[in-house]
Amino acid sequence: MLSSTIVLRIPPKLQMTDDQFFEFCQINSELRIERSKSGELLIMAPTGSETGNREGNIFGPLWVWAEQDGTGLAFTSSTGFTLSTGAEKSPDAAWIKLERWNALSPEQKEKFAPICPDFVVELRSASDNLKPLQEKMQEYMREPGVQVGWLIDRKNRRVYIYHPGLPEECLENPATVSGDPVLPGFVLNMSKVW
Repeated sequence: MLSSTIVLRIPPKLQMTDDQFFEFCQINSELRIERSKSGELLIMAPTGSETGNREGNIFGPLWVWAEQDGTGLAFTSSTGFTLSTGAEKSPDAAWIKLERWNALSPEQKEKFAPICPDFVVELRSASDNLKPLQEKMQEYMREPGVQVGWLIDRKNRRVYIYHPGLPEECLENPATVSGDPVLPGFVLNMSKVW
């Protein structure tokens, strides 16, 4: 099993189209694959069992809230999105307002939708370095449509909250984290995540 991300640099002549990259990801479904805006392939092993459980403890409450709220859709960590820079990213959990999602064509929804979610969550696993995750969050915050992001650092029991154009906020060992006002009424109980 891979312990960290492998970065493959691809010569410009060999860069994949969006359709080719989608197919590449489908035939290598045992790996988590993202693509940077410069075309580098970022290859990660599936998460370990404990991290997968913690991701579920984030996604589950988000999904339940989204179903009750009805104003948007929740997405799991296996969902890829194409950012405005051409990068393809897969946050550990995400949520998109229905009006933004419904503006996409059925074809766009089938592959890596060309949209950055309104809300993104990244969970730091034991093998992750913090700096690349912080850079990923900053990349999300430069995207049209994104409103808030959470970087959950289990190792240090911190939650970094990101908003476009604002400095990050760091919560030390919070019992809960609120999605207000972007996700009104969504509160994540951190005891299931730590």
